[in-house]
Amino acid sequence: MTARQKVLILGGTTEARRLAEALANAPEIDAVLSYAGRTESPLAVPVPWRVGGFGGVPGLIDYLRAEKIDRVVDATHPFAAQMSGNAVAACAATSVPLVALERAPWRPEAGDRWIEVDTLEEAVAAVGDVPRRVFLGIGRLHLDAFVKKPQHHYLVRLVDAPREKLPLPNVTVVVARGPFDVDGDRALMVEHGSELVVSKNAGGTAAVAKIIAARSLGLPVVMVRRPHVPKRPAVDTVAAMLAWLAGGSVHDALSAGAERGV
Repeated sequence: MTARQKVLILGGTTEARRLAEALANAPEIDAVLSYAGRTESPLAVPVPWRVGGFGGVPGLIDYLRAEKIDRVVDATHPFAAQMSGNAVAACAATSVPLVALERAPWRPEAGDRWIEVDTLEEAVAAVGDVPRRVFLGIGRLHLDAFVKKPQHHYLVRLVDAPREKLPLPNVTVVVARGPFDVDGDRALMVEHGSELVVSKNAGGTAAVAKIIAARSLGLPVVMVRRPHVPKRPAVDTVAAMLAWLAGGSVHDALSAGAERGV
């Protein structure tokens, strides 16, 4: 009888949830999904799950060994660079195979007015000094950076209602959970008179609606490029990841993902 394989999914993305759902009844695989804890009420998944950090690289090493993890899937957000780096280091130290489930980044298309920057600090500078109505599509954790530009009116969309007053003096909060659609995001921008959008290049489909909506309205988008993460093997579809977990090579997994298109 073949031993069951234990897989740790480092999650927080739509793709991580889809993978967990696909593995819920998979033969010979026991999956556990780890949420970073950025969201107060993460969506339930049909596999065991945990919330919170591991305690850096040493803590993750201890977890991999204690739980006898056979493989690790890094399906964290593309901007969770520290967690991705920790995963690479911990898996190298324990000889646990690691593959990332990595969304392809968005690419500018005809009609886009992107201002690409490398950091949030550069994004703040790119917003400019003349007061404008700015849609901040960057999540709750990075709002502090824009305190330096209090003259703007900010529209912020959050998964959870803020428990404390936000640091921005002139802000409107919309509480909603994605994925979002283009018509809804376009209507939101029109309703609030948005003149500029700030976004991180998350890639994927769950949050692309705001980018398409901005394009349709002719709005400039300050786009923060992805941070550097250590080199690691990666696939870009759930189908490809399933192929790897079934025992295939990363090269074979990529081919399987392209054929199945999941």
